[in-house]
Amino acid sequence: MFQASCFMLFFLCSFFSSAQVTSEIDTTKIRIGEQINYKIKVEADSLALVVFPEGQTFMPLENVEALKIDTIKRDAKFLLSRIYKLTQFDSGVYTIPRQKIIIDEKPFFTDSLKIDVNTIEIDTTKQKLYDIKPIIEVEESGSNRWQLILGILVTIALIAFLLYWFIWRKKPLTEAEEIALLPPYDRAKLALSKLDESQYLMRSEVKEYYSELTFIIRKYLDEKVYDRALESTTAELINRLNLLKDGNQIPLSKETILHIESILKRADLVKFAKSAPDTALAEMDKITIDKAIDHVKESLPEPSEEEKLLDQKYKEAQERKKKRRKIWITIGISVFLIITTFIGFGIKYGFGYVKDTIIGHESKELLEGNWVESAYGFPPVFIETPKVLKRVDSPIPDEAKDKLTMTTFVYGTMLDVFSVAVNTTTLKVPKQTPQTKDTENPTFDLLKVAEQSIKGFEAKGATNITVKQDQYVTPNGAEGLKTFGTMSINILNTNNIVEAEYMLLCFSNENVLQQIIITWPKEDVYADEMAERIIDSIELKAEETEEEK
Repeated sequence: MFQASCFMLFFLCSFFSSAQVTSEIDTTKIRIGEQINYKIKVEADSLALVVFPEGQTFMPLENVEALKIDTIKRDAKFLLSRIYKLTQFDSGVYTIPRQKIIIDEKPFFTDSLKIDVNTIEIDTTKQKLYDIKPIIEVEESGSNRWQLILGILVTIALIAFLLYWFIWRKKPLTEAEEIALLPPYDRAKLALSKLDESQYLMRSEVKEYYSELTFIIRKYLDEKVYDRALESTTAELINRLNLLKDGNQIPLSKETILHIESILKRADLVKFAKSAPDTALAEMDKITIDKAIDHVKESLPEPSEEEKLLDQKYKEAQERKKKRRKIWITIGISVFLIITTFIGFGIKYGFGYVKDTIIGHESKELLEGNWVESAYGFPPVFIETPKVLKRVDSPIPDEAKDKLTMTTFVYGTMLDVFSVAVNTTTLKVPKQTPQTKDTENPTFDLLKVAEQSIKGFEAKGATNITVKQDQYVTPNGAEGLKTFGTMSINILNTNNIVEAEYMLLCFSNENVLQQIIITWPKEDVYADEMAERIIDSIELKAEETEEEK
């Protein structure tokens, strides 16, 4: 872990207390959770620069609130004072360590003070006690990703339904389709029976009657005898039938051909000369046509097995052709609708977002997951991360174990490109004695800490590291050093080089060093948003509870 690679460099400096700095507390005994007012007074020249303690420098007591600095002018000097509200939640005797105040770059120290924290007596015979509440299951909140996926699934289902309903579904046949599937002879006989039901003759519609009658015989002859019977004139059709008879291609009788010729010529007179034959004659012509159709059927030979096989193969080929046509129509419509859907969602959510939702993107999944807000280490670092940070053991050299303690919480590693780590290093301050009373507590040089962290990146295989530094202030006012830049990471010692960005935030309060280290892929909009959200959530002290307020 990269926190283990950060080497701590610290040094000791000694200054002597001055009468210019004093401190006092309003009480030396409190109960658990109560607050004391710790006041620091500084008398300094009006032009002097005075820096009061910031953050959690009062351990083992917790700094709940630091009030604004109060300034009083006295002759040519200023009397500055600041009140800190401190508390402790464990009983015992505690010592408030000496506090460092800097006046014109020179350190001055207050005296250490002892505080008794007493327990609160509870009468269990009157106080109601309750069992610990069970863990409550919390449903995961949805995200835009699931809305998008649901929309895509609904669209696909709708497309599949439409394709099935209009293309693949076997639709019930209409009456015309059922008639079209009948053999030519049955279709002709059915048409003649329907002609009787048409009532053309009762309405004196002789022209329509003969048109329908001649169409029936011509259609039958077109399908079974001469394939141009529908478009031929009466003379052409009769000549063709005589030629086929003379050539022994159809065994029609001369009488049948003459009957067909007579009826066709009479129909031509009705249609073009507006002749009006008797109703009885028209009915007789229908009977003649009916018999002629029977004679044609009887005269035609039965199809051979080879002809039946060829006809079956033809029908199968037609079915395959229809199926291929349906497949191509389905593919075309599906591609069109998929492209249209992608464009529609792309316009609404962004094409990159839609693509990453469909294909998947690790950074996007982390960004849209359930984030966790928690405190890590002591003093606590409050931070919000996409996953819970897990505590890991940080190796400390044997010679340094007696001098410091270190706690580290991480998600991922630098080799995973995206990672978050929170590290707290606490120097063990020796107990104050009269001989060491005026000795300055050891502290951290943040610039050197950042330099050692960069060397830790290099030890992990990072190359091409760019370094930028700036002052950083957390949303709740804690000041520290920000070190950031880019680097190249060799993933798992392979040739896969990934460009990444990093940010190292360092905060130091007396003998405590707090570090937050974040690395993420370069040019990854989701990772950039994650890093920004993590950084904006960092706080170095808890908010006040209602009781504290």
